[in-house]
Amino acid sequence: MATAIFYASSTGNTEFISKEISKELGDIETIDIADQGIDSMNEYDKLIFGVPTWGDGELQDDWDELWDSFKEIDFSNKTVALFGLGDQEGYGENYVDAMGIVYEYLDQTDAKIVGKWANTEEYFYEESRAIVDDMFVGLALDEDNQDDLSAERITKWCENISADIL
Repeated sequence: MATAIFYASSTGNTEFISKEISKELGDIETIDIADQGIDSMNEYDKLIFGVPTWGDGELQDDWDELWDSFKEIDFSNKTVALFGLGDQEGYGENYVDAMGIVYEYLDQTDAKIVGKWANTEEYFYEESRAIVDDMFVGLALDEDNQDDLSAERITKWCENISADIL
């Protein structure tokens, strides 16, 4: 039952967070989809996706380029957790929307999705496509405005998902 983190990162923030989550979970493998693609997702039973929001609520370029191939992967019998990065101050009307886009697709598959994040009151966004039943669909982080809260959030989230994802 292997676990890996698949992420894309334009500014380096999602890469940094991926490595922090990996350390917190016991040094699981991290895979930059810009360099290694997504084909190896089929080799893992448990997946963590790092999805930064780009522009006005869009998938980051590497996720966008691989989106059609991503949708061809069989997620049945896979456990998936999501984390997303966004800028609440500059893009508060679509905070972590890209994580919501990935979730919306996975929710239509047979994937077991874990890791919802209930602490929405600690954020100051206007709207988010990544909110379902008053919870983020995964760990929401803002390295631009709340980077001082990231380490504690990562630790709590990893504690919450470890039984399902390891």
